Amino acid sequence: MKIIECVPNFSEGRNHQTFEAIKQAISSTKDVKLLSLEPDADYNRVVVTLAGNDEGILNGALNTCRAAAEHIDMRVHKGEHPRLGAIDIVPFVPVANSTTEECVAISEKFAAIISKELNVPVYLYESAARRPERKSLPNIRQGEYEGLEEKLKDPKWLPDFGEAVFNPKLGAIVTGSRFFLIAYNVNIRSTDVKFAKEIGEVLRESGYSKRDADGNIIKVEGKPVKVPGRLKEVKGMGVSLEKYNLTQVSMNLTNYNVTPVHIAFEEVKKEAARLGIEVRGSEIVGLVPLQALLEAGKFYTNNKETNKKKLVESAIENLGLSSLNPFKPEEKIIEYMI
Repeated sequence: MKIIECVPNFSEGRNHQTFEAIKQAISSTKDVKLLSLEPDADYNRVVVTLAGNDEGILNGALNTCRAAAEHIDMRVHKGEHPRLGAIDIVPFVPVANSTTEECVAISEKFAAIISKELNVPVYLYESAARRPERKSLPNIRQGEYEGLEEKLKDPKWLPDFGEAVFNPKLGAIVTGSRFFLIAYNVNIRSTDVKFAKEIGEVLRESGYSKRDADGNIIKVEGKPVKVPGRLKEVKGMGVSLEKYNLTQVSMNLTNYNVTPVHIAFEEVKKEAARLGIEVRGSEIVGLVPLQALLEAGKFYTNNKETNKKKLVESAIENLGLSSLNPFKPEEKIIEYMI
């Protein structure tokens, strides 16, 4: 079964008519399913997650964006989250039996169609980027919607699809392909967040700034000397979890094939032991691909188990995924939801 995820972010977090129009657009599209719709009134932004096969996800993304474009007007939009337009970003993510290359091709088809239909400039980012400076979303978003009209006059920022003409109602769209991101938190049995922060710094790929004996950051030619982190494709930090009298090492695993969930968990355990503290399970925020849990199950059963259900059960138990809230596979694993 081929599964591709799409996570469009729209600049509207308060209007329920817009949300209903988006839901209706997805429900009327073949071979695609709405997995979640999460509005944030403060950010004035809604994150929609849908999944389907290659044809279904393309049509679902197009229909969703068509519906949103009818209801959102950037001329009256105010919100805290950085944004370039009404249909701010539309990433396509390979989940099962699909590849990044396929998702790049889908994003290009999407961009070609939507740019013409809505008369809106479209930029390609991440794996679909055609220029190095456009790989990073913050680079493309620089200046945001308010600076877009001037940005489009700069030859360096001509859109990848569509005309370099400012659309005051819709702004611009960013699309492309990225790998599946797993939001993963490991619980620390301490209310002092300094331990979780230190673990996050030691493990995350970007590492931390080196300090001298007095605790001052060491700089060379004005730039901090960085100590690289241990885990590739991992972003991490320490946060408090006052509700449970715990702290967490909060991580984004940007490629679970490079750093799997179970490796991240075991490395946090090692660092916690070094600091003389304990780990109390972990949690996955949002959805997770089945393969990520199967690999964890294989690790904890020493590759002696082949039954998928038992492998998932082993992963849940050994990672402590139900330590704070029950981990329900049918509600957390994308393939099971579909």
